[in-house]
Amino acid sequence: MAFIPHTDEERRAMFEAIGVEGFEDFYQIIPENVRFPDFDLPGAVTEMEIAAELQALAEVNLNMRHVACFLGAGAYNHFIPAAVDEILHRNEFYTAYTPYQPEISQGTLQAIFEYQSLMVNLTGMDVSNASHYDGATAFAEGVIMALNVHHGKRKKVVLSAAIHPQYRQVVRTYTRGAGLSLVDDGAIDNDAQTLIETLDESTALVAVQYPDFFGRIQDWTALGEAAHEVGALFCVVVNPLALGLLKPPGAFGADIVVGDGQPLGIPLSFGGPSLGIFTTLEKYVRKMAGRLVGETVDSRGQRGYVLTLAPREQHIRREKATSNICTNQGLMALAATVYLSLMGKQGLRSVAELCFHKAHAAAKRIAALDGYRLWNTGDFFHEFVIECPRDVKTINERLLEWDIIGGYDLGRDYAELEQHMLIAVTEMVSEAEIDDLAAALKAVSHD
Repeated sequence: MAFIPHTDEERRAMFEAIGVEGFEDFYQIIPENVRFPDFDLPGAVTEMEIAAELQALAEVNLNMRHVACFLGAGAYNHFIPAAVDEILHRNEFYTAYTPYQPEISQGTLQAIFEYQSLMVNLTGMDVSNASHYDGATAFAEGVIMALNVHHGKRKKVVLSAAIHPQYRQVVRTYTRGAGLSLVDDGAIDNDAQTLIETLDESTALVAVQYPDFFGRIQDWTALGEAAHEVGALFCVVVNPLALGLLKPPGAFGADIVVGDGQPLGIPLSFGGPSLGIFTTLEKYVRKMAGRLVGETVDSRGQRGYVLTLAPREQHIRREKATSNICTNQGLMALAATVYLSLMGKQGLRSVAELCFHKAHAAAKRIAALDGYRLWNTGDFFHEFVIECPRDVKTINERLLEWDIIGGYDLGRDYAELEQHMLIAVTEMVSEAEIDDLAAALKAVSHD
């Protein structure tokens, strides 16, 4: 039990016991000029006044209920059934944390097990962990797992430049100082043959995105085969909602499938929280980071759920941990579980088809405008790239006057795509909103 001194005598005894003269000694490590800043705080106000001020600040933000949104680039505005939020707010889920004691955590453990089952069905893989923070951290953990599978003997990792640039940055941050040869040259036309030519006997992992950051859909079977021929692992970064329509990565021979679960019943929330999906083959399960829930039977033969392979975790045997990942975004995993359970196989496919067809309709409409050109040449899912007649930043600022949130400025990450906009169209976008976008783009193209 913690000791909290209350009297001067107790404080003096505590200071003497730990070898300091007073509280100020605890702050010596902090530079003196920032040790006790003089905050210029405003005067106190009433609860009613501060509530009004906070409401005014909140109303400055744009939200999806009041404007049309064509911004995607990894986070998307999808319909979320009301039952998702209702179930998330049940106390037994909302306040649950780590289910260390299975005898009192069966509901949480079963929910996680159902999540894992849904993820392996969706991706075509053998096993899923109980989630990561987001798609970027799941991807970085996939790279780390590939290095662990090869016991650190292979140091080359090949990343398609068409993987989300922020995901690739997180990988660079995770692996800094690991002595990797990271092949990430920024060539956005990385097709299967281009990537195959980079593979050799030192390659631990090759990774692609499906659909890629520009919305393009490719068949990666040849790349998966080539990776396995040189003994490398093959990782596919996915949009899970697209898998309601597209061939699962397991059919490409993927060894690791990761992605961000935000499209599966998780709101945008101005940036998070999100959910990191991680699935792999059964033979790599002991190298996989994160929690894993298994189904078993108790001493009476009744079905039960437990955390399994727990010694891999840092909370049991830290020196043997595969990763420092422990917190598993359990509430977000539950949201994805409820969403997929409500939508079902046909519902998920219907949403994916709506996204696909609406995006193609929007692309055709915009490409017909003077000064705009569709950059994509092949199949794409619900995102596509448009070459614009002026800088994207200016266009997006003008679109706000039309109550439209425009697309992503690709020039921020790819120098060769200056004046190119990545536009996302989901099932939430109406035909009228597509018409408004086309009219607005025409109006702001040269004014």
